[in-house]
Amino acid sequence: MTQPPRYSLTWIQQVAQVPQDQWDALAQPLISPFFEWDWLHSLESSGSATGQAGWQPCHLVVWRETPGSPGDSPQRQLVAAAPLYLKSHSYGEFVFDHQWADLAHRLGVDYYPKLVGMSPFTPAVGYRFLMDPQEDEGTLTHLMVMEIDRFCDRNRLSGCHFLYVDPDWRSRLEALGFIPWMHHNSVWHNRGFQTFDDYLQMFNANQRRNIKRERQAITKANLTLQTFSGDDIPPHFLPLMYRFYSHHCDKFGWWGSKYLTKAFFEALYDRLRHRLLLVAALKDGEQTPEPQPVAMAFCIHKGDRLYGRYWGSFEEFNALHFNACYYSPIEWAITQGIQIFDPGAGGAHKKRRGFPATAHHSLHRFYHPRFSQILQSYLQQVNDLEAQEIEAINNELPFTAPSIELPSQ
Repeated sequence: MTQPPRYSLTWIQQVAQVPQDQWDALAQPLISPFFEWDWLHSLESSGSATGQAGWQPCHLVVWRETPGSPGDSPQRQLVAAAPLYLKSHSYGEFVFDHQWADLAHRLGVDYYPKLVGMSPFTPAVGYRFLMDPQEDEGTLTHLMVMEIDRFCDRNRLSGCHFLYVDPDWRSRLEALGFIPWMHHNSVWHNRGFQTFDDYLQMFNANQRRNIKRERQAITKANLTLQTFSGDDIPPHFLPLMYRFYSHHCDKFGWWGSKYLTKAFFEALYDRLRHRLLLVAALKDGEQTPEPQPVAMAFCIHKGDRLYGRYWGSFEEFNALHFNACYYSPIEWAITQGIQIFDPGAGGAHKKRRGFPATAHHSLHRFYHPRFSQILQSYLQQVNDLEAQEIEAINNELPFTAPSIELPSQ
């Protein structure tokens, strides 16, 4: 008679406690690149995502145990993992729940610490439990959620929050009692474009002229935008990208969302340059042994997805941000067969450049009964309002056919 599988669930304080090959066997099949071992390890080992920074790694991992030969220890194989962090604040999530913390205070509930599932500082859709496809996903998901509930109860946590969830995973967690909160981001969808001019044709005549004018501004400024990916990226670009990122964040002072360290950017050259796309603004006519950009945008790609993450410029140039962060990545995306380009959080100006509002969800479980009751009713109303806002935004898109049905992420 076949014995049922035996699983052991453990909590680890850094992804480095799991062999990279076993973790990546679960993470690499995902659409998102942000749960692969190298990305998470770079965040943690660089000092960016640490307990001192308010992001204590607290990952749940599941091992399948197989009895060994007589006298030998059981063999363990990683079959599931949940990237999780204990948070002592809400910064770096880009899902703004500060009003919930205020409500919790009025109810006498300690809102922090809380347990958060996401890739730190990365507002990109795709979070889900990492799972061996040969295992029963329903069984393992149930075991993991029960363990998360026990952990939160044991440590008196106010709630568990999965952010930017994979839409194909959401229904499974809702069936286990997690409450959805709808949000939106601005996402470019490839409608079968073969050239950048094809992309321009979807706009009305007025906006088409505006984009062409913004593209011409780069030429008038005696700049050239050049893309670098994989082994074509010069090694000095990653430390330089940190300087651009740091300079850009510093312009906004306390609100600058400066979360990443120089060590994080430097680590990516060896670990993840095969996933990087850098758009560099170079001054025309400058002859140097190594290219010295005056601005740079930093993107990540995987499969048919492209993600814009960071940007910075040492000098101000008209429309440079739009070109480096939107138009050049779109042009690159079209040539590479990219289907979805998420340029990052924020920016009301994105809708005028071909980035419709696209719904995504976070999932929440609250462990204080009264707190949970209030927020569940509140989120039902908020979700209705969010759906109306998405529709209103997309009704104002400067497209030749604004009513065209938009694909989901």
